[in-house]
Amino acid sequence: MDYEQAERRIMERAYEGISPFEFRNQLIRLAKEGEKKSARAMLDAGRGNPNWIAATPREAFFALGYFAVQESRRVWDEHDLAGKPNVAGIAGRFQDFVRNNEQMPGMKLLYDIVEYGIREKGFDPDAWVYELVDGTIGDNYPMPDRMLVHVEKVVHDYLIQEMCNHDTSSGKFDVFAVEGATAAMCYIFDSLLENYLLSCGDKIAIMVPIFPPYVEIPHLARYNFDVVRIKATGMTDAGIHSWQYPTTELEKLKDPSIKALFLVNPSNPPSVAIQPESVQQLVDIVKQHNPNLMIISDDVYCTFADHFRSLMADLPFNTIGVYSYSKYFGVTGWRLGVVAIHEHNVFDHLLKQLPEDKVEILNKRYASLTQHPEGIRFIDRMVADSRQVALNHTAGLSTPQQVQMALFSVFALLDKEQRYKQLTKDICRRRKQLLYEGLGLPVPNVPYDVNYYTEFDLAEWANAKYGSAFADYLTQHYEPVDILFRLAENSSIVLLSGGGFYGPEWSIRVSLANLDDDAYAQIGRELHTALEGYVDEWRRANGG
Repeated sequence: MDYEQAERRIMERAYEGISPFEFRNQLIRLAKEGEKKSARAMLDAGRGNPNWIAATPREAFFALGYFAVQESRRVWDEHDLAGKPNVAGIAGRFQDFVRNNEQMPGMKLLYDIVEYGIREKGFDPDAWVYELVDGTIGDNYPMPDRMLVHVEKVVHDYLIQEMCNHDTSSGKFDVFAVEGATAAMCYIFDSLLENYLLSCGDKIAIMVPIFPPYVEIPHLARYNFDVVRIKATGMTDAGIHSWQYPTTELEKLKDPSIKALFLVNPSNPPSVAIQPESVQQLVDIVKQHNPNLMIISDDVYCTFADHFRSLMADLPFNTIGVYSYSKYFGVTGWRLGVVAIHEHNVFDHLLKQLPEDKVEILNKRYASLTQHPEGIRFIDRMVADSRQVALNHTAGLSTPQQVQMALFSVFALLDKEQRYKQLTKDICRRRKQLLYEGLGLPVPNVPYDVNYYTEFDLAEWANAKYGSAFADYLTQHYEPVDILFRLAENSSIVLLSGGGFYGPEWSIRVSLANLDDDAYAQIGRELHTALEGYVDEWRRANGG
């Protein structure tokens, strides 16, 4: 290895310990430099933000907004100033508005959404329409602070459809509307710690590969959790990653000192759902060995799976379900997410088991909320904690966000033929096909793959195609991030390290959601060229 190569390896090693999302910024800088030199457009497949949006529910939102402003002006209209909407008779006025504006974009869906609430949910028409109108205007604090009454009920229906595969047998979940799954993560970690359900240094388990913050947060000083990794090391009969969890890995959860389990399902970045056999094993382990295990399941990619069932459906007592609308509906900027906890749950159960000294501390913490703070449920403590308790009266996701969330939810509930869902699935599958065609490789046949991302393992590819001698050469002479630097510098392509997601060290993540179709064929070709570059170097080094 010459001096330049040695310097390169030192530089690359320096980036291996940082978050892949921070490392991405360095790759973008290199890719932009290459873009200027070669006049080729930068292709950033490093983020999961989709390049599609759900248009019709947005049209319904803006139609609703037009009606809402009319309602405000009806009460008080003084140039730029208007009044607060009035509930009396508002449903009838909405019907008139629909009849007079039938051709307005989104109007049919808006009408159907209102009818869903009245006919399917039995909502009082004036109360339902008023909640949507006043929520859209945004002139009041969220009330209740956890979630608007009617909005929570239709979002609950949506979660049962998408996260429980329509299975209502688990019963009722309480829902907390939050600023995307990001806020959900922060609130959950904080409230578990504040309420002594987890304490600094406690043992927790994390199923990997996973979205990096789920591993990074537990290592912060205020948590300093003892982390047990449950690794998806399963392989298919064809010798490729299945991204499933061997029984021996799941058996680690039999240890009752493991207090909490964090997972993303379907996973990120493999984007593979947990197989039913593993779910059943988890159910058995919890029931027989670790009944107080607290499970936090982030199911943001569930809508891209076929017949998906979250752990909140199979282990409702133990599981907090986290969901974000961002990926499916293309609403990352809206920050729409929910936390769902069953009305009978292990978190409330464990609160009742706390020793007296901890109960006394918590009673003081929540004393400003009620005369009986010991009776406050965990989900409501989470709401209060999200505003440092003292600001609980101003807690809650903004009401326009909640209304848009409701419109997305009912839009999906009304789509009985799942046309929108099929469109999004087809996009991801088509792009994966183009990527692998460019690579000159068959698309991996991985059961339960939802195709939102794909994780490509260079070491696996090297060994399968050229044997262990080449694989050894690759790992001995290069750092795992070298391929990412090559693609950024030479092809203006940005991908992320799978190792940064606690997956195989030599894997890379490609988002299949955020670029146009033809970009994936190009990424595949450029990745193929880069891989063959390693092969040529190996052959020259061996006199070939």
